[in-house]
Amino acid sequence: MTKRAERYRVAADIGGTFTDVVLLAPSGNYWTKKVSSTPQDYGEGIVAAIVQILTDNSVGNSDVDEIVHGTTVATNTVLEGKGAKTALITTKGFRDVLEMRRLRVPSLYSLLYDPPAPLVKRRWRMEVNERIGADGEVLVPLDESSLDSVINRFRDEDVQAIAVSLLHSYRYQEHERKVGDLVRQAIPDAFVTLSVDVLPEIREYERTSTTVINAYLGPTVKHYIDSLISRAERTGIDAPIRIMQSNGGIMSARTAAEIPVQMLESGPAAGVVAAHELGMRLGIGNIISFDMGGTTAKAALIENGEVSFTTEYEVGAGISLSSQLIKGGGHAVKVPVIDLAEVGAGGGSIVWLDPGGALKVGPQSAGASPGPACYAAGGKDATVTDANVVLGYINPSQLAGGEVSLQPELADSSVREVAADPLGMSLHDAAYGIHTVANVTMIRAIRAVSTSRGRDPRDFAMVVFGGSGPIHAVNMAREMSISTVIVPPAPGVFSAVGLLEAHPEHHFVQTFITPVSNIDLEAINEAINVMVNRASISLAEDGYGVDQVQWTRQLDIRYIGQAHELTVRAGASFIDSLEMEKMVERFHSEHDRTYGHNAPDEPVEVVNLRLSARSTVGNVMPLRPLAVGSSDEAVRDAYFGPQRGIISTPVVGRGALTSDPRRGPIIIEEYDATTVVPPGSTVEVDTESNMVIKVGLDE
Repeated sequence: MTKRAERYRVAADIGGTFTDVVLLAPSGNYWTKKVSSTPQDYGEGIVAAIVQILTDNSVGNSDVDEIVHGTTVATNTVLEGKGAKTALITTKGFRDVLEMRRLRVPSLYSLLYDPPAPLVKRRWRMEVNERIGADGEVLVPLDESSLDSVINRFRDEDVQAIAVSLLHSYRYQEHERKVGDLVRQAIPDAFVTLSVDVLPEIREYERTSTTVINAYLGPTVKHYIDSLISRAERTGIDAPIRIMQSNGGIMSARTAAEIPVQMLESGPAAGVVAAHELGMRLGIGNIISFDMGGTTAKAALIENGEVSFTTEYEVGAGISLSSQLIKGGGHAVKVPVIDLAEVGAGGGSIVWLDPGGALKVGPQSAGASPGPACYAAGGKDATVTDANVVLGYINPSQLAGGEVSLQPELADSSVREVAADPLGMSLHDAAYGIHTVANVTMIRAIRAVSTSRGRDPRDFAMVVFGGSGPIHAVNMAREMSISTVIVPPAPGVFSAVGLLEAHPEHHFVQTFITPVSNIDLEAINEAINVMVNRASISLAEDGYGVDQVQWTRQLDIRYIGQAHELTVRAGASFIDSLEMEKMVERFHSEHDRTYGHNAPDEPVEVVNLRLSARSTVGNVMPLRPLAVGSSDEAVRDAYFGPQRGIISTPVVGRGALTSDPRRGPIIIEEYDATTVVPPGSTVEVDTESNMVIKVGLDE
């Protein structure tokens, strides 16, 4: 779908503290806006911010061609347990799949681990008489009369959402389709989800859990999207709304309302997309993206120009930092997602002392309301932002161009009360300790996507963004021996920029278990073509043609007898015997890289077929912000640790920097973020206004 040249595009990204908005002009230039989030009604803040940025730049509401939105509403719904009253229909004998889960626990030797409660209460998990074999054979025909009492029970209980996940339905769909049809006819107001539409893949627990989460989210996400569209229309904005998916692609709001499980990592994914696009422009293939906002910090790996993906994901678990093998802390979700590590440490993270007197940061956050103590909005707890104000890193009077006013004396008193006095430290040393503890916590996320997966962080540049990220990045990079830190223009709204760089994208999977030694390549290619047709229909329904689509075909492969598989990309559109041999070789190599060993002489088998369809029809892409920062210079005292103490530090706008390296210490203030370059490091700007910081690794 080609955009008309005179039209504008808007991105809106909700964070726990701020909502970021970017207005993209037909020229590729863009304006940015940062406002406080409105947790009581996120849609209100989004539309108000969009209207404000349009008004500020004399753009009519009717001139908006598209709104691209990244949101945490799906994740928050699960984390807060505020989803719909959900029921499950499954095969007789499999009522307790959600309860039995997998034999995995996040704390390996914990005998008292209590897993999260299923999202569907047992009294709403009901069975029907039917049974399909693993080969797709009908062992027990569907007894439709066994469904009558189930439907009556759900109707009497006023169930809002219903998940249908029958055993081995990925091999034979008819029973599940029939159950879905009968339930929709009997309870038309319920949100009904079938596993064959969400995840037609082996493993009954993961498939059932993913389907249940989709149903659990359905009514909430649909209400949210309907409200957002309605609010936009009332202001005269009738542009289509696209939603960022966890896999880094965008989809129509209508599709998002049907498959909300695809948007669990909607917001964080956008930042990785932006980092990837930046790396492509700069010719840098190996990047660690680091995003620190007000509530969390996220890290992801881009290797050889490709974003890392996973289908092993959990929601509601907190953070999984180390291993693909030790899980079980949350609800399983098996959909393609950008492989992120996330920790509860951000600018708004609350500082506290544990019973042993050790200083801790997060995961609790002051959020947008009441916010850090220095916001003077009722918050009393010291946060990382308060510590950075005490250290002199953050402007002591205001943030976001005056959107938020600060009172530094409140930062001082909060840090003194929670840390300095109890620990017998000076105010500055306590604040520096908070800053350092936050760094150590966030480094865990970077290690999770690098060293824990056999990658050496020294081989990567760090692209850092988020409102708080550039304050902490250089000290973190030094600890990881990363020599280069890149801070893009408008770093505080960089994820919102990524929303405008994302392409329409759909992912499909189909279980197809077969030994490679006896593989039917014609059947595999035929099955992939069925997914190609489904992808073409999905793109057309979203308003995009299929004349320019990038197709990616992948196979999940494992050694025969293994429980889990690795995803291997096909290098050709048609998989012939030669291509199959190459894919097996790639599997052996990936197995060695992932687990440290392989077995080239062992037989392997294909488990799943995967297809992604990415529309490459060219929207106007963001090129540069219309404001790159002032060239003003000032001076502010800043504390750089007990060895260096307080240093009178230049405070400049990005516009004051040139291609000539400038030595730290120096603080660069912008509308949406602050960058701290400590002593021993240098900073310069490249031709695209990126700040390139060379980290003093010996300091």
